[in-house]
Amino acid sequence: MAGPVINRPDVVAEVTAAFERYEHALVTNDVAVLDELFWNSPHTIRYGVGEQLYGYDDIAAFRAARPSAGLARTVHRTVITTFGEDMATTNLEFVRNGKLGRQSQTWMRLPEGWRVISAHVSLTAGA
Repeated sequence: MAGPVINRPDVVAEVTAAFERYEHALVTNDVAVLDELFWNSPHTIRYGVGEQLYGYDDIAAFRAARPSAGLARTVHRTVITTFGEDMATTNLEFVRNGKLGRQSQTWMRLPEGWRVISAHVSLTAGA
């Protein structure tokens, strides 16, 4: 039995565009776009550096209350992997304020487009 096609170029291009839109919105604090790109569902999860958010409403409330200063970061490595036409993961390493961080997201194609259904952000001890 054959599994899903991994990294079909057209699907990778779609996810890359959605991911780049997310990254731009993140560092410019475009809350409307950030909210748009998360799946509007109670099943969506985002674990942050200091918060555990369960459901779209928790994530949107966090975004609305988050300070908008100091969001710039330098991305060092990004890995995007797609599985068939409708699922993908994005993983990256970044540096913000001298601290090394990691971000992972699971994306799903929905009728309204690609959406993050699960996300995790963490910082490491090293720089």
